[in-house]
Amino acid sequence: MNRTELLERLDDPRPWDILVIGGGATGLGAAVDAAARGYRTLLLERGDFASGTSSRSTKLIHGGVRYLRQGALGLVREALKERELLLRNAPHLVHRLGFVIPIYDGWEGLLYGAGLKLYDLLAGRSSLGPSRGLSQTETLALAPTLEPAGLRGGILYQDGQFDDARLAVSLARTLFDLGGTALNYLEFTGFLKKGGRLSGVVAIDRESGREYRIAARAVINATGVFGDMVQRLDHSAAPPVLAPSQGAHLVLDRSFLPGESAVLIPRTCDGRVLFAIPWHGRVLVGTTDTPVTQVALEPRALPEEIDFLLAHAARYLSRDPARQDVLSVFAGLRPLVRPPARRQNVAISREHMIVVSDSGLVSVAGGKWTTYRRMAEDAIDRAAAVAGLEARPAVTEQLKIYGWREGPLLEPWGDYGTDAENLQNLAAEHPTKAELLHPRFPYRASQVIWAARREFARSVDDVLARRTRALFLDAAASMEMAPRVAQLMADELERDAEWQRKQVADFLALARGYLPL
Repeated sequence: MNRTELLERLDDPRPWDILVIGGGATGLGAAVDAAARGYRTLLLERGDFASGTSSRSTKLIHGGVRYLRQGALGLVREALKERELLLRNAPHLVHRLGFVIPIYDGWEGLLYGAGLKLYDLLAGRSSLGPSRGLSQTETLALAPTLEPAGLRGGILYQDGQFDDARLAVSLARTLFDLGGTALNYLEFTGFLKKGGRLSGVVAIDRESGREYRIAARAVINATGVFGDMVQRLDHSAAPPVLAPSQGAHLVLDRSFLPGESAVLIPRTCDGRVLFAIPWHGRVLVGTTDTPVTQVALEPRALPEEIDFLLAHAARYLSRDPARQDVLSVFAGLRPLVRPPARRQNVAISREHMIVVSDSGLVSVAGGKWTTYRRMAEDAIDRAAAVAGLEARPAVTEQLKIYGWREGPLLEPWGDYGTDAENLQNLAAEHPTKAELLHPRFPYRASQVIWAARREFARSVDDVLARRTRALFLDAAASMEMAPRVAQLMADELERDAEWQRKQVADFLALARGYLPL
């Protein structure tokens, strides 16, 4: 997977069967689906894989309890099926997690209990276990830091949790195993057309500045919240499809929610659900739903979003978190499908849609991580038909994601699946490779080397935000790690001291935005 060799593939004049723009959940899923069917497949990503929304989720693989309130039973049923497939095909990255709903009013127990029984019913054979009522004692045993005053009991149900950025990297490696090609830091800049029909794209390597003109039979726009912009490059009058919404998250010390269960607050003051979730030794609290009119590569949580999350966490936790307790704060933009004007943003569903332009551009909008595989299948079905490719059925329901392994995971590298032994061996080569990068993290120098050597990492940000999750877990600690990470990467990528200096400066500027000022 040498980058120079990958770039040389772009000089091949033969058109690609499927060319995907966008290296997030939808784009990676589409490329994997296409390659698994035997189509010659290329994916282009302007930044790093999952560097946008797809690394900033609430880390859940779930049916979506809140959609029951909207009556979106079909969407919930589909997502629950996809949850089962992900648990089966990526057990090193996706696992079951218990969720406690605290009950402070008696009517809530009846209402939410009935809703979760419907959730169980919709899951059918995909169920992870039936929901059940809890006494006050049982509730506090599972979530001991819940506010005890007025607590009558709770409800326990099961759903799924994962590491979004690590799954994205595993999908990219799955694509290569299937014979496909993916390049990060290769930015799409425009379309090629013949007779009004798309014939390929123009892209620039952001590292060398070289421009490539790449022929393709089918082009898929899987750029998430930037989808409307890409559609307008195809046709300037293309109507907007998306209504982006921002979701912010806070990360707290594990002491705010010890134990192995998550907490779900089923209804906040603005009608959303709120989660407090154990994740990588910290507690993730989210999320908000703030409409945005401008999309950004690096969205920032608004002060009022931070205040909202802290206020609601304080309402339900016995220990009230303050700004100085926040280890990191991050925001992501959801590519929600534009609703009819009468609907409020909080009620927007996560259903996806596929739009085909007159020139043949296939654009995918909406959806969520849980249903990425189904979105990809629909997109490739449509793209193959538009391009006149030989029809081939999807096979991803049974496709194991890179790293899949049977049996227990090798800690502390469980997220790497079958690569865990390789990480262990790399760390054993020399004492410096086994060194911890920071006392507050389990991450080691060998993981930086591995990220640059085997996982497409090209920058300090790639390593600290996505190959590890340090930036999202403790922004201040990640800043302290940056110089050592830059040094390790420079040795591996053959970069000079000036590259190291700029990498550290750029990362520190980025990471300051994750501190709760």
